[in-house]
Amino acid sequence: MQPGKTADADEEAPLPPFSVQMSEQLGGVRGLIESSIPITLFIVVNFLGDHFNWWSLRTSLIVAVGAALSMAAYRLSRRESIRHAINGVFGIAIGAYLAWKSGDAKDIYLPGMALTAAYAIGMLASVAFRRPLVGWLWSVMLDKGETRWRDNARLRRAFAWLTVLWAVVYLAKLGVQIQLWREDAADLLGVARLALGWPPYALLAALTVWQARRIIRATEPAPVEVVRPAD
Repeated sequence: MQPGKTADADEEAPLPPFSVQMSEQLGGVRGLIESSIPITLFIVVNFLGDHFNWWSLRTSLIVAVGAALSMAAYRLSRRESIRHAINGVFGIAIGAYLAWKSGDAKDIYLPGMALTAAYAIGMLASVAFRRPLVGWLWSVMLDKGETRWRDNARLRRAFAWLTVLWAVVYLAKLGVQIQLWREDAADLLGVARLALGWPPYALLAALTVWQARRIIRATEPAPVEVVRPAD
């Protein structure tokens, strides 16, 4: 042991509780709600404007973009993390621009569909190159940047099939959205965007965290408790 270091410093900190890891992965309940507010407002406001002729598509787009900007500004004023809010602003702004230019409400969902396709392709490619993307996400987001999963054969295999599962879910989501987009079903497309958004993502994240923790506990030795002499 090097001078100035205690036994505690040499011990690896235990993994956070399951609930804490899930919260970090999903941005907490607040993060889930905030990420859904702009697109939910657009769906509701655009439905009312379109079916009752109360206002134009432009009004619905302004409401959605305004909501995303307001949440980002509020977080910024409180010096809180704005990662989820900025992601929402970026996505809704591009979609709103496309819908405004085309005059078709369904085009607001195009950026999300393109991102879903990119996720699926990237995940399948990462498995082909034997660097499953879910393993890297676990490392960066939930394991403090550690790359121990690459030295654990069971973890590598688990992250490989989990990455394929994530990709399949994303492709299924994309297929449903493309079909609704081609049918000009803007209202149903909005509902599908919400229903196929964070709920499947939450289930996949929960499965990933549970499987990784189970394998780590089964394959890695528990930290040795250091008994200190009484003063």
